[in-house]
Amino acid sequence: MAKATGIHTHRFMKLGKAPARTDVRNLRLATLLRAVPLLPDRYDFDQTHPEVPLPMFANDVVGDCVIAGRAHQTLRFEEIEQGKIVPITDEDVRSEYFAETGGADDGLVVLDSLKLWRSAGWLAGGERFFIKAFAEMDPRNHNEVRQAVFADVGIGIGLRLPLSAFTQRQAGQPWDVTEGPDSVPGSWGGHYVYVSGYTPAGPVCVTWATKQQMTWAWLDAYCDEAYAIFDARDSFKRTLIDKARIDAFLAAL
Repeated sequence: MAKATGIHTHRFMKLGKAPARTDVRNLRLATLLRAVPLLPDRYDFDQTHPEVPLPMFANDVVGDCVIAGRAHQTLRFEEIEQGKIVPITDEDVRSEYFAETGGADDGLVVLDSLKLWRSAGWLAGGERFFIKAFAEMDPRNHNEVRQAVFADVGIGIGLRLPLSAFTQRQAGQPWDVTEGPDSVPGSWGGHYVYVSGYTPAGPVCVTWATKQQMTWAWLDAYCDEAYAIFDARDSFKRTLIDKARIDAFLAAL
């Protein structure tokens, strides 16, 4: 397995996304989107569900960001479906992470991990959770990003973080494009985050136990993979996604 870069660069903010892997057979989000009225200029699932916590999920200790992002997404899926907060622990996340890496703290390939989430599920809070499907999306199509977030589907994105993102994070600033050697994509390393919302400025993600604003220009510059993820219980709250096309795609596998 390809090893993620920059995992242990910082003492308390670990990375853990290996280089992006592509597959031409992936379902594409663009084929699932229905025409919709004008979207709101800002939306965040967490604003209407303030009870959802923002745990670190051990991403300050090991490079489990791919599974930490999964855990944050599972919390929100189950809040929609069960109306409760699943008690996912750091140990749940670490256990799944090391099961998928084979025991090494080398990070994960996002696409491989998504396939395992769909086929085998994962054990968290005493329950096993699966996803129904995932669809590759174009992160540079900002309306596509907004529509997926507004549909309460959930988006997971892979980032080639520049060193400038570390400086901006420490200063409490949005992730925005800068110039100079610290702006080189991947100069810090690979990271994966769950996107819960967006503002006029850009997406808002959950990472390292807090929310992080980024600009649309920054997303364009540093996001190298993005997936809309559909829960196994098929509980999308909005009618923005063509579920029949997902079912047809899965039946043809």
